[in-house]
Amino acid sequence: MAKIEGVAPARAKKEWAWSYSKLKNFETCPKRHYEIDLAKNYSEPEEPDGPLDWGNRVHKALAAACSGIPLPEEMSRFQPWVDKVRAGPGQLLVEQKYAITRDFRPTTYFASDVWYRGIGDVVRVDGPVALVLDWKTGKILEDSVQLMLMAQCIFSHYPNVLRVRSEFVWLKDDCTSPEVFDRAEVADNWRGLLPRVQGMELAATTASYPPKPGKLCKKWCIVASCPFHKKGAY
Repeated sequence: MAKIEGVAPARAKKEWAWSYSKLKNFETCPKRHYEIDLAKNYSEPEEPDGPLDWGNRVHKALAAACSGIPLPEEMSRFQPWVDKVRAGPGQLLVEQKYAITRDFRPTTYFASDVWYRGIGDVVRVDGPVALVLDWKTGKILEDSVQLMLMAQCIFSHYPNVLRVRSEFVWLKDDCTSPEVFDRAEVADNWRGLLPRVQGMELAATTASYPPKPGKLCKKWCIVASCPFHKKGAY
């Protein structure tokens, strides 16, 4: 296309993008998701030494420790996990940000065509295999979808990787819950997930975020503008 002097080129339309945490927030309550994640009208309180503060400090300390900085004394019990990470084979990446397009091509984290974003706490790529670790400081909750999404990011960004072992590391219980994904089979895992993602995208397209009353409303939700705030389901 010929450039017309004095006329700025049209900007490419920015893609709608999502993350797994935002999808879960949307499914818990569309209005809460909108008010906190999108409109930024409310922010979750971070109490000193509370679970959120502790989780953030642990993630930061483990990222530094995997790069050679000693753990704080209060987290020294996590050192065996750091030793395992540092001793593993292949290329080591810490707090690595990944983004993919709607057709699963790799892209950069803030590109206009980004469709999905994810962060790998620890990633090791060794030829045709890769390992992804996700540090968890809370109670054990199985979620193979989140593990699959990180595997998809690895497959998209590393064409030579054929198999990914994706694990939650439950630091409190000193155990893991792993899933293994093959490149040829990972597409099957999208069949149940895509309709959920499409529901979230439809809400964005129509700007429809109705409240979804539930057990969080009475004590835990901070969205005071919701008609169910402090009340819950009738």
